[in-house]
Amino acid sequence: MSEQLTPLHGNHACALGAIAAGCRFFGGYPITPSSEIAERMSRELPKVGGVFIQMEDEIASMAAIIGASMGGTRSMTATSGPGFSLMQENLGYAAIAEVPCVIINVMRGGPSTGMPTRPAQGDILQARWGTHGDHPIIVLTPASVQEVYDETIRAFELAEKLRVPVVVMYDQIIAHLLEGVKMRDADAPLVERKWAGSEADYKPFATGDDLVPAMARPGDGHRVHTTGLTHNEAGFPTQHPETVDRVTRRLLDKLDRHRAEIEKFEAVDTDDADILVVTFGISARAARRAVRIARAEGIKAGLFRPLTMWPFPEEALRAAAKGAKAVLVPEMNAGQLSWQLERVLRDGTPIVSQGKIDGQPITPDEIVARLREIRGS
Repeated sequence: MSEQLTPLHGNHACALGAIAAGCRFFGGYPITPSSEIAERMSRELPKVGGVFIQMEDEIASMAAIIGASMGGTRSMTATSGPGFSLMQENLGYAAIAEVPCVIINVMRGGPSTGMPTRPAQGDILQARWGTHGDHPIIVLTPASVQEVYDETIRAFELAEKLRVPVVVMYDQIIAHLLEGVKMRDADAPLVERKWAGSEADYKPFATGDDLVPAMARPGDGHRVHTTGLTHNEAGFPTQHPETVDRVTRRLLDKLDRHRAEIEKFEAVDTDDADILVVTFGISARAARRAVRIARAEGIKAGLFRPLTMWPFPEEALRAAAKGAKAVLVPEMNAGQLSWQLERVLRDGTPIVSQGKIDGQPITPDEIVARLREIRGS
């Protein structure tokens, strides 16, 4: 990675991170506040022999990147709330067919068309459960322009290695924030997807201990049947109960098996924290400042920030919250992250939700004020 800093807005850092990760196909539809990603990809992809295409809508965009990935090309799309909703059906297809691809969701105020130019963090549960059925998904939540660049690269690495769709999710403020970025070296090696060999008995969904099936390269002579129906290891539809249970559970177990390389988080001053602040994205930047102010006032506050929202780093959170008397959750929604913490932390520790849904970011002073209230209660 170069030591020189390149000034970039968050969305431009996302596009350049994708190029550095080997992305060579982008299919998307413009939508505020993610449109700069598509615009930058339309300029950068032709320079590296890639293809940019503006689709007629977000449904087709998701279908296009699935097809390109099945053809052997690293692929990405970018959208925001309303478009992310339209992508959900095909996102489920990518999950069950185990098609590696990357989806960028730049969050804005909702529901529906909501507030296109205002920030929000209301897509946490949609990112996990937006499509139907039990399905695997990885969701990464960067909080700086540097992390947007780095986590976009990591999204491709995880998608390719584990054959799973990966969502990179950040808010409108980070999308348009200008910060210096250390760029990846041009000759940095890429993580390769697991390719099938020349075995005569190849089954497209059979796996070994890593639970990741090998993909057939297009034109290599293997016959592959791909469907959105539940299928057996040969790829053909089945409703046989034992087979359906085995294959579906493998999809979920695959991510559990690789949690150590998927999960990522930041813990600040958590060892002696009486009040643990848990948040992500732009709210975490305000929380980091708030923790410093609170510490200066004698309030033992700490910060836990998940960079991987799904799978959620449950054990790391429990460890960070072990000695806390209360947990404060500042988030730009009505309490979606708080609900997740109620599931993970079941030791009776009070969880205080600080939800904000007016289209304005949470400030350090607002968080400090709640910390003072909690300490005095």
